[in-house]
Amino acid sequence: MDTSEFRKRGKEMVDYIADYYDQLDTRQVYPDVEPGYLRHLIPDSAPQEPESFEDVLKDVERIIMPGVTHWHSPYFFAYFPTASSFPALLADVLSGGIGCIGFSWGSASEATLVTLLAARTKMIRRVQSENPELTEADIMSRLVAYASDQAHSSVERAGLIGGVMIKNIPSDDKFAVRGSALKKVLHEDRAAGLIPFFFCATLGTTPCCSFDRLLELGPICNRETIWMHVDAAYAGSAFICPEFRYLLNGVEFADSFNFNPHKWLLVNFDCSALWVKKRSDLTSAFKLDPLYLQHCHQDSGNSSFRSLKMWFVFRMYGIKGLQEYIRKHVKLSHEFENLVHQDERFEICAEVTLGLVCFRLKASNELNEALLKSINESRKIHLVPCHLREKFVLRFAICSRTVESFHVQFAWKHISKLATDLLKAQEQPQQ
Repeated sequence: MDTSEFRKRGKEMVDYIADYYDQLDTRQVYPDVEPGYLRHLIPDSAPQEPESFEDVLKDVERIIMPGVTHWHSPYFFAYFPTASSFPALLADVLSGGIGCIGFSWGSASEATLVTLLAARTKMIRRVQSENPELTEADIMSRLVAYASDQAHSSVERAGLIGGVMIKNIPSDDKFAVRGSALKKVLHEDRAAGLIPFFFCATLGTTPCCSFDRLLELGPICNRETIWMHVDAAYAGSAFICPEFRYLLNGVEFADSFNFNPHKWLLVNFDCSALWVKKRSDLTSAFKLDPLYLQHCHQDSGNSSFRSLKMWFVFRMYGIKGLQEYIRKHVKLSHEFENLVHQDERFEICAEVTLGLVCFRLKASNELNEALLKSINESRKIHLVPCHLREKFVLRFAICSRTVESFHVQFAWKHISKLATDLLKAQEQPQQ
């Protein structure tokens, strides 16, 4: 493909993507194929001779699209948002076209791992300076990190990779970690000879979007010389709106803070932003300077060329445009919350703060599992569940950039009808 054909095919691809978005609400949100469906649709090996762009693009529609879950469909209400916007897509094309290698890109999960490893190194050096007779292995065996019992599984995974103990701090009735709960566990662990070194606080937990109390937790971590990392992967984008910044109170105590613009700030995947209070704590833990990477500006930091996506989005939406987008999603989540409240068969299971509603039938876990199965098997909308304490709960997350009130209304009517059918079937006597 030369530049002349690239111009032609690039325009065709833009048209294909634009048509995809224009018609996205007509596509089935969740595929009904089985794993491995591609095996008999594609050859066993790559073609010996080149094929045409037209044939490849036809096969995208014929072969690939039937297996795609459409994350940007206005009927997708699962997990959390994954951002998408045309300015970010254009920036991705520019970034890929120029091809400047971005060394420092990642996700919230990687941010948690990196900060845990930096905190581990910092604590090992501190303990060894005070107790030179202790080996690194002696100290490692006593290190312990903490997170909420509602924290993302990536925190536990970071502990496994880092070779340290991870303990879950029990959350309160609003699924938030309080200072008293952390203080109690720290007291017990220090008495047992353990060395607390890291606490991952979450703003906007994955199960129910709860918020750990930074104002209580931060001073404890600072006093106990524990690194406090704040994971705000989803909720962090909302802090562009002044009315949600109260949820950040206490962030000044944090040693590091992370959020994912690729979740809720209209920047296409992947884009994750990590701040560290003391940069040297991070760089000194991973400092390797092979000659081929050395340059005169290496101490001034390293940013990814792919951050062009953020630059395009911020400039072409402006702060007001991004705030309107966040507020629209929050408004739609409260609209869904009100619909649930109006049906006495259902209950809201956690406080609705941003764009997530946790709800369930006032019935057994088994019945709620059956309801979710019915919803997803119908493939008109897509939801995922969570467990809140002993309850099986359905999560309704406002996700798509194009979602509107009528999509939310449709989703609720669909859920309500399936619940009615399920409850009627349960009432019928067994044959």
